[in-house]
Amino acid sequence: MLFERVLYFGADFRFHTGDVEVDAGRIAAVRPRGCTPRAMLLPGLVDIHLHGNSGADFSDGAEEGLLRMARFLAAHGTTSFSPASLTLPEERLKAAYRTAARLHAARPESAAALRGITMEGPFFSMGKRGAQNPEHLRLPDAALFARLQREAAGLIRIACIAPELPGALDCICTVAAEGVKVSLAHTEADYDTASAAFDAGASHVTHLFNAMPPLLHRAPGVIGAASERETVTAELIADGIHVHPSAVRAAFRLFPGRVCLVSDALSACGMPEGEYMLGGQSIRVSGSRAMLSDGTLAGSVATLFDCMKNAVRFGVPAEEAVRAASHTPARVIGADGETGAIREGLAADLLLCGMDWELQAVYIGGMSVTV
Repeated sequence: MLFERVLYFGADFRFHTGDVEVDAGRIAAVRPRGCTPRAMLLPGLVDIHLHGNSGADFSDGAEEGLLRMARFLAAHGTTSFSPASLTLPEERLKAAYRTAARLHAARPESAAALRGITMEGPFFSMGKRGAQNPEHLRLPDAALFARLQREAAGLIRIACIAPELPGALDCICTVAAEGVKVSLAHTEADYDTASAAFDAGASHVTHLFNAMPPLLHRAPGVIGAASERETVTAELIADGIHVHPSAVRAAFRLFPGRVCLVSDALSACGMPEGEYMLGGQSIRVSGSRAMLSDGTLAGSVATLFDCMKNAVRFGVPAEEAVRAASHTPARVIGADGETGAIREGLAADLLLCGMDWELQAVYIGGMSVTV
């Protein structure tokens, strides 16, 4: 297969004109040349934080639901994903993780590849729990993490922890030593506590700005501490609701080359307005906003492709937005040697788009997926 005369997003995180050849499911050659492009060719997007879509929630542990999620993602431009669990009892988390391990091993056709699991909860602050169920919050527990990782067949790539909780720093040190990205999340931590967590091995921040103290000039908090660490990456929900466009632009300046666009999508993504469930709690979707009954914002109904386009619309340079939705999240979950870029040898996970950013075709391992 040959993509001729395209504006492709190169491995140097810049757009170039030329041709891209695919053979046996891999990118076989990338040939830059002067031409008038007929379309854009982007790497498949990688969503490392989403809960569900099309009426299915990862945390429910249903195989049919997780497969439906993966196929919806593929049809909407996300070719790899790391589904996020919720704050739930241990047995429910184990069931969801076992389901994820089976889908990872099966690698079904026309479905986004499950390349990891994001453990969002239960080690969170009560004060910044957001839409996480308060009944199941727990103190950080490395032994619990180890039990869940066994059930997940080692697939947990990101573990979220509020570092101010008792025992958090020891837990961060233990989990990070296993090669898992520890992410600060749903936290009331101040600057010094966050800095100590990064010293202990944390290297990621979950949905920047949301469920954490704001960046203030005398209290920079998690955001200030993270921005100073060149090895720390930060998630950002650019659905136009969770974060103001000005703050989206600011995030890309604070974390150059280190932003991971995420959807944080709920089961209501791709569904009509109405009532849905999230971790045992009822949510109401009206327009593009999903909320608990008390008005707490509860995740999004956007796709990652939507968020990438929004970032561009908000004024983020296109090259930075594409990188933040593909290569950077792939690197965070250790999948950048397989996907997330247009480079010879990587899987042919590709998006063909019009010059107006409209998605025309999706390819996973060189195979076309119905859009």
